[in-house]
Amino acid sequence: MQQRTPVTTVLTTAVLLALALGGCASTPAAGGASTTPGPTSNSMPTGSITVFAAASLQKTFTALGHDFEQAHPGTTVTFSFAGSSDLVSQIQNGAPADVIASADEATTAKLGAGTLASGSPRDFATNTLEIAVAPGNPDHIRDLADLDDSGVQLVTCAAPVPCGAATAAVERSSGVDLHPVSEEQSVTDVLGKVRSGQADAGIVYRTDVQGAGGDVDGVPFAAADDAVNTYPISVLRDAANPGLAQAFTSYVLSSAGQRTLRAAGFGKP
Repeated sequence: MQQRTPVTTVLTTAVLLALALGGCASTPAAGGASTTPGPTSNSMPTGSITVFAAASLQKTFTALGHDFEQAHPGTTVTFSFAGSSDLVSQIQNGAPADVIASADEATTAKLGAGTLASGSPRDFATNTLEIAVAPGNPDHIRDLADLDDSGVQLVTCAAPVPCGAATAAVERSSGVDLHPVSEEQSVTDVLGKVRSGQADAGIVYRTDVQGAGGDVDGVPFAAADDAVNTYPISVLRDAANPGLAQAFTSYVLSSAGQRTLRAAGFGKP
């Protein structure tokens, strides 16, 4: 006689099989939501950051900030532009910032890696001095030596500012002794005095001349190659949004950021 399998055994087997198959599916969370993992920790941070940047970066970094925000919705980049030495002083005195981009390495070094800066700065651009004059160069300035003429009203950056330190370096290398009528705290202030006619000439960066859009002419000079400024960028130790600060820094160093910097006249780091 054929042996029958008890009905209870069949039912038990079916239940166990159903439970086993069910365990392979996602388990609903409270409220019916799936427990499928959400975005990973590598996703783009959102929120806002404050970037302290050298005055010579104003036009270019404003464009970079806009492009970064467009590429990453939900982010806001606010800038504070001034002379690099002023920016470092503000940070040393507790001003809140997430990133600093300076016009030279010596100024950024004052923040100290691991003290006020988080890790080592990254170089992202270079810049070279140029003489800014009125359109058409009415004083016929051709070289640095022409600025030693007592009839030329010359404006430069003050010595503590990176463009001022570079100006002092080209004086030493060229042997020309300059006598500015005014020393400014930022390169944009120097450019502004030439644009407004308050000065006949000013020593600025070539990117400032290019960005002036024809309001001034530029006069290159050989000694400028003796004082090329390298621009570093660094996330600050007390950054309120370190993830987004690092993302913006990476964008400046990316191929897209570098294209924008090259188009503005900055050299490769």
